[in-house]
Amino acid sequence: MKQHHYTTNLKWTCAPGEGTTSYTSYSRDHTITANNKKIAIPSSSDPSFRGNSEHYNPEELLVASLSSCHMLWYLHLCSTHKIIVLGYQDEASGIMEETKDGSGRFTEVILQPKVTISAESDLEKAHQLHHEANKLCFIANSCNFKISHKPVINLE
Repeated sequence: MKQHHYTTNLKWTCAPGEGTTSYTSYSRDHTITANNKKIAIPSSSDPSFRGNSEHYNPEELLVASLSSCHMLWYLHLCSTHKIIVLGYQDEASGIMEETKDGSGRFTEVILQPKVTISAESDLEKAHQLHHEANKLCFIANSCNFKISHKPVINLE
């Protein structure tokens, strides 16, 4: 079995002399980078947990990872099945339940891709390939919650 390895770097800096002296005293802002990437991802916790609403939170990044992985597999499958994709966008959403002790877990992510394909492409096959993409997505295969798909496919 072939293995792939991934490394990211996270950096959080406290205000001088502050640190985590109390739950309300520290910033949740941090950056995420990876080797050879030019752009850092500005990150924070969800605003419900005192995070910065202008930065990405881990929950959004998980939903985005599922959406991106699905799209990449879908485009691959379309290219091998002679489905010509001309446009793709997704408004993905996730549901996370928080428990009494403050922990939580995702219960579902819903992908809602809107795809435009060429007029000569097979519309039925284009729909079927969403199911196949879900079976192949590395991120989806690593999750223990439901991942639903509600694709809308239009012919050009």
